[in-house]
Amino acid sequence: MNSGFSFGQYYPASSVIHRMDPRCKIILTIAYMVAIFLVKSYLGYLVTAVLLFSTVALSKVPLKVVVRSIRAVIFLLVFTLTINLLFYKQGEVIVSWWKITITWQGIDFAIKMLFRLTLLVMGASMLTFTTTATELTDGLESLMYPLKFIKVPVHDIAIIMSIALRFIPTLVEETQKIMNAQKARGAELDTGNFFKRVKAMLPILIPLFVSAFRRADELADALDARCYNASDKRTKMKVLKFRLRDYMGLLIVALFIAAICVDAYAFGGAYVDNLIIGLIKGAL
Repeated sequence: MNSGFSFGQYYPASSVIHRMDPRCKIILTIAYMVAIFLVKSYLGYLVTAVLLFSTVALSKVPLKVVVRSIRAVIFLLVFTLTINLLFYKQGEVIVSWWKITITWQGIDFAIKMLFRLTLLVMGASMLTFTTTATELTDGLESLMYPLKFIKVPVHDIAIIMSIALRFIPTLVEETQKIMNAQKARGAELDTGNFFKRVKAMLPILIPLFVSAFRRADELADALDARCYNASDKRTKMKVLKFRLRDYMGLLIVALFIAAICVDAYAFGGAYVDNLIIGLIKGAL
């Protein structure tokens, strides 16, 4: 596994999460991602974090590997935090200068957005850490099977998504190799203003595109050489079947969503939120 980038890679281990039906894991991941957008309080984020880290522990995937997946979106996290912090204008004002206004509610909202994106990325990465590309393809194809009745090429779509996901870490690794090669030749990629850095990326993008097209061509030749086709008569070596662990996973996530809905729409987590905001005020 690439030490610098882990999102989209499979981590082999013998765990109950790895053995779950890929269809169940896809459904649970989608439900988890939807539920995160229903969270409105720190208590809800705490419950979400407990569920996520419990899943990580059961999967036997090292926590540092899961945390490393955040690197792919670190710029988005910093950008979102900054924008919400500087331009959220509702609530009690702390600092006001020109068009920039910082409020207590803005700090609260920015922290919650940071938690939301972090938990979202880490939760989504667990799907790829515990599911091989083949299992993902089979699971997606099975879930999209009803679309075949309206002539949608389900298998083609599933294999395209699987290949795209598989090539994310490969292309990142290729980019790093090209950057190192350019630096060894004296290229200055980390100095200068924004426009100079963008211009310096051109010697990286061109060979990266060439490499990507070459890999795609080689993959197409490999599929051709093996007489691969997306015929409806294809059979599966491993037939997907829901087991007790899959139903238990569905039940746990259903209870999690119910708890999030109760917290968001019945109690609102107001007491915990007010306590956290009070601690932030006291710290500042």
